[in-house]
Amino acid sequence: MIASLVGLGFFMAKEASLVSYMSNKPEACVNCHVMTPMYNSWMHSSHREYANCNDCHVPHDNTFNKYYFKAKDGLFHASIFTARMEPEVMFMREASQEVVQNNCIRCHVQQVTQTKYDGWIDDHKANRTERKCWECHQEIPHGTVHGISTIRNNIAPIPTDTLTTVIPKWLDNRINKKN
Repeated sequence: MIASLVGLGFFMAKEASLVSYMSNKPEACVNCHVMTPMYNSWMHSSHREYANCNDCHVPHDNTFNKYYFKAKDGLFHASIFTARMEPEVMFMREASQEVVQNNCIRCHVQQVTQTKYDGWIDDHKANRTERKCWECHQEIPHGTVHGISTIRNNIAPIPTDTLTTVIPKWLDNRINKKN
């Protein structure tokens, strides 16, 4: 009986690609097909060159907290997915919002604290420090369309993985003609 349970546990861990979740590879996030739209929109964003999923969605204050949050959030997502209760449109929970906000500021601290543009827009300094970044930057990095069935190219598992550049073909052709 114990051997059967251990064998079943190993089988489930392999089928769920459990080890991949310990990595920083964005492909691990599309083990669940419901994350494909988020992965695809990230693949077509400027953040793709500089940040992966973990850079934005897990805390970076210490290693223990990083993996604890990853495990807690991952188990929540896995249980929702397994029970087939995923919503059509996904939104971050409060704990995730705090983590993402802190990570935005961690990477963009100069833009947030820069006083050069104070007075340019009314309450601009307050808006940069007291609001969530995505209240103004709604398109970054996932765009404004968040429905599972409404994202272009939402074909599992990873249809855009072969994309090597974010430069549109027409612009690339124009650049190459000038060279």
